Formats: sequence, C-alpha cells, structure tokens
Amino acid sequence: MSKHAEPKKTSKRTPHGPDSRANAAAAATDTPAEDEYRITDPGEFARNMVRVGIQSQRILGDYLKNQAAKFGSEPLDPLNLASTFMDLLRGMVADPSAIMEAQFALWRDYMGLWERTARRMMGGEAQSSVLPLPGDKRFKDRDWQENQIFDFIKQSYLLTANWLQSTVARVEGLDPQSRRRIEFYTKQFADAFAPTNFVLTNPEVLRATLKSNGENLVRGLNNLLEDLDRGQGQLSIRQTTEAFTVGKDIATAPGKVIFRNELIELLQYAPSTRETYQRPLLIFPPWINKFYILDLRPENSFIRWSVAQGYTVFVASWVNPEGKLAKKTFEDYMREGIFAGLDAVEKATGIKDPNVIGYCIGGTLLASTLAYMAAKNDNRIHSATFFAAQADFSEAGDLQIFIDDVQLEALEEQMTASGGVLEGRRMATTFNMLRANDLIWSFVVNNYLLGRDPVPFDLLYWNSDTTRMPEATHLFYLREFYKNNALARGELMLGGVKLDLSKVKVPIYLQSAKDDHIAPYRSVYKTTQLVKGPVRFILAGSGHIAGVVNPPSAKKYQHWTNDKLPPKVENWLAGAKEHPGSWWTDWDAWLAPLSGKKIPARKPGDGKLKPLGDAPGTYVMVKAQ
Repeated sequence: MSKHAEPKKTSKRTPHGPDSRANAAAAATDTPAEDEYRITDPGEFARNMVRVGIQSQRILGDYLKNQAAKFGSEPLDPLNLASTFMDLLRGMVADPSAIMEAQFALWRDYMGLWERTARRMMGGEAQSSVLPLPGDKRFKDRDWQENQIFDFIKQSYLLTANWLQSTVARVEGLDPQSRRRIEFYTKQFADAFAPTNFVLTNPEVLRATLKSNGENLVRGLNNLLEDLDRGQGQLSIRQTTEAFTVGKDIATAPGKVIFRNELIELLQYAPSTRETYQRPLLIFPPWINKFYILDLRPENSFIRWSVAQGYTVFVASWVNPEGKLAKKTFEDYMREGIFAGLDAVEKATGIKDPNVIGYCIGGTLLASTLAYMAAKNDNRIHSATFFAAQADFSEAGDLQIFIDDVQLEALEEQMTASGGVLEGRRMATTFNMLRANDLIWSFVVNNYLLGRDPVPFDLLYWNSDTTRMPEATHLFYLREFYKNNALARGELMLGGVKLDLSKVKVPIYLQSAKDDHIAPYRSVYKTTQLVKGPVRFILAGSGHIAGVVNPPSAKKYQHWTNDKLPPKVENWLAGAKEHPGSWWTDWDAWLAPLSGKKIPARKPGDGKLKPLGDAPGTYVMVKAQ
C-alpha cells in the first residue's frame, strides 16, 4: 500500500457488551497501515542490511582516522561547552528542591500521557497532551497522528523536550550570557534526539525501509560518504542538487564588470528602460555570502527589479579571499570596498554621491563608513538603505552565543591553522545551527535516512555556495561589534577616527524582518535612535532572506510602516499599519525623490571605465570549502 492510500473498509462490526472496548481497540489498530510496516522481501532486506553494516563500518573508520589526524591541531572545546554546562550544574546543585519539583512534574505529565494512551487503545477518542509548535514540520506524516504507537512516541518526545528546556530556563544564578548559551545548546540537544531522526521511530523512514528492503539506507549511506568526502572528513550536508550554474541559471542579470581590485569587482547592470534616474544606486551585499542573493532568478531578482524601476544599478561582488588576504582589515573593506566603489561610480557616471545600500554585514560596514565620513565632512553618499543590518548589537540575536573570549580564541586558532581564513563550511555550520531542524535535521532525514537527493532550490544553492572570511576582518567584526558593541557606544576606531553615529545626517531607510534570527528587528530598530538624519523604518514579513527577497509579483507576506519613531520598538509596532505584499514598492517611493531627474539610460562603458568582462564576473565563481 502506498503512503497516501485510503484505509480499506471492513465489514466487521463492533459488538456491544463486556468485550466491546477490546474489540474497538482491535478495530482501531487493525488498519491497512500495518501492511506498510512489513518486509516485502526478507532475503533482499538481509542483503541490504549487510551492505549497510559494511558501509557504516567504513564511515566510522574514516571518521576516527580523520579525528585522530586532527588531534592536537584544533581546540578541544571550540564552542566552550564545558564551561557553559558547568555553570548549569552549579545552578542546579544550588537549588535541588527545584529539580525535584521539575522531576515530579515530568512524572505527573507522563502519567497523564499513559492514561490517555491507554484510553485510546481501549477505543476512546484520541487526545494529545502536547502538540508541536506551529511551523514545526517534523511531525507532518499522517502516522504521527493516526498511529497510536507513533503518536505516543511523538508526545513523549515533545513532553520531555519541553520539560528539559523549561527546567533549564528556570535554573537560578546564571548570568544572562550563560543562560542564553545553555538554553540554545539544550535545544540543539533536544532537536538532535528527536524521534524523526532515527529509522525505527520515524514512520515515513520505517515504511520506506521496509518497502524498499533497506535500499533507502544503502543510498543514504552513499550520500553520507559523498558529503564526508566533499567536506574532506567534515560532514558537509548537501542541501540542494548541483542543478544551477552561476551566470547561466542564476545571477543572470545582464551587465559588465567595470572595476576590480583585491576586494571587489564592481558590476554595472544594463538598463531595461529608455530613461534612468540621474543618481545611481550602489549596493554592498554581505561578504559572508555571495552577492547573487539579490539576483537569483529573473522573477525574484532585486537587481533586475531595481533596474526596471529606472535605477542605474552597481553591485559590489566581494572576493572569496585566500590566505594572502588574511591581514585585510575592516578598514580595508571600507577603503577598498565602499570608497573604491564610490570612486568607480563617479568615473562611470559623473555622479559623486550615489544612493547606497548595505545588506547584513555590508550594512554594518556602511553604517561605520557613514560615521567615518561624517567625521571627515565627506558627503559622497546621498542616502543609505539598510537591509537586515545592525549598528547596535546589544540585542543581536543567537549569534551572540558564539561570541566570548574562549570561543574567539579557539576561532583564531582555527583560522590561523587554515592559512589565515575562516573556511566557508565552518561559517555555514554556525548559521545552520540557528535553524537546525530546517537546515540540518530535515536534510539528515531526507538525504541519509530516506536516501533521496535534495530538491533543486536556488536559495539553498546560494546558501551552500559559501565564502571564506579573512582573519583580521572577521575577528575585528566579532570582537568590536558583537562582543563590545563599540560602534553604538561611540568607541569604535577606524583610520584613527572615533566613530559617532549621531553625526550621520543622510536620509536612511531601515528594512527589518519579523522572523529574522540573524539581525532581529528589535536590534535593527535601535539605529533609529543613533543617527540624526531623517529615518524610515519598516518591518517585513518572514526572515533574514525571504524578508528581503520578496518581489511584488510574488504577492507574499506583508510589511508594516509607521512614520513615527518612538524610542521603543514596541511602541512603533503598536502604531504600525500592516500592508499586504512586498515592501519594495514602499522603498521605491522613498528612494525615487532622492534620485534626481530622469536622463537617457546609461550603458556600462559609457563613462570613463571600460568593461573588464561580463557580469556576474570572476570573483563570484571562486568556490570555498
């Protein structure tokens, strides 16, 4: 029977009388779903289990060999877990009565679960004592609800996971940073041990295993071996197929490379309108990822859309650095990135003060640069737009969990051992941990347990196309922004200048997203209170990526606006108006009056800079591990 087959009808009737409950229970469990949990070919199943055993032995051997080779060359506890959970243990020992109460509460809840399960087995109505959170996709298979055994497994797991996390959250005597790390890693532990991640306790995987006589596990182990080989001994989970080619399927907006230095290639895009605004638009994406998040497919390309609105668009494509650039500093990124980009745009268009966009860390660099320029009376930026970018890091989200002295020292050791760069896969692992169920465990189940290939998905292809970080720049960013919050405090030094955001007076547009876990909207909003020029703040639906890349044609999500900027974001939200669909049109309405008159459309090469090659350029093609 297939996974979605309808139950067969039976002619049995449940008799009334003393044995009616037993008969009802039998009828409830005697469903055709049982057919899906039977081995179809015992011989083939046995042969595949032997293959699984052999492959597993090889994987374990290779892993142990790899770990032995690395022993002594890497920090033993790079995430500082030992200290974190010692803090938890001390807090628990200090209040044993609270732990006893929590254990009693767990026992009581289990008794309630057993009682409801027994009642259901006797023919009673199915009742759930605990349900997955909205948006939890792990338990969507029908048997998590319809099959008594799997429903009990699901509820017992959720009950235990919720109890574990709530108990840890109530431990007294922890400083805020330790508490945050403990809660984060406790959730990581609970997510890792979910029944969905194991063959015998995931109904979809178990059915697939029995139906295919274990072929799914053989394929899954082959996928696992390929991922280990690709990661050179480290697990590099494939999130999508290699079905995309940069410049052919994605990053296809027509344009030219018009400038190149050690840090950026500057792309100028071809116009799609007869006239364009006089003042060009210069975009600085994050160098933590590649620029083409803003130019995935034609239908969701922010770059194509902006060109279609009449803007002359320039985009910085950051280099994927190797060890020779390890000593490039945050100041170098300002001078060879933003300043070099401004100079190139002036040569290409004759306009010295374009409108500028900074996305994520590119926005943090832009905010720092604006403060530096204000101190130098440099007015080469006419307006600034920030996509999901922070200047005040006092509430910077879960990434702060990875920032303390011990972890930063361990990170510095790893980067030095890697030739002065942070390898892309390490950065990717950190970001994936922030959404482990979606970006780690769902692929473990799909790729390794079900033995399937991941589906083609442009966004996940981009997410997997990682970049390296130069040591000096990355450590400065983590220490000065995430750890010390030096920019917001007026303590950050660049080029011998102490930066003061209150001197920034250019018009600013701040985009944030409701579910952003990397740049939380509460953190982004703080910029409204730091700068002194006119500011427009909007809140978009979705998260760090989909909240930004949301074209009007998609008619997805929503956004909120409020012309007032009270000190607290809660007050802003209370007075905000919700609008359906994309925020891009709101931004266009804000930017157009700042962009000057319309002129005949410029083409790449019309100015003093001649094309060096076609977009998307060469820097974006460099792969990282």
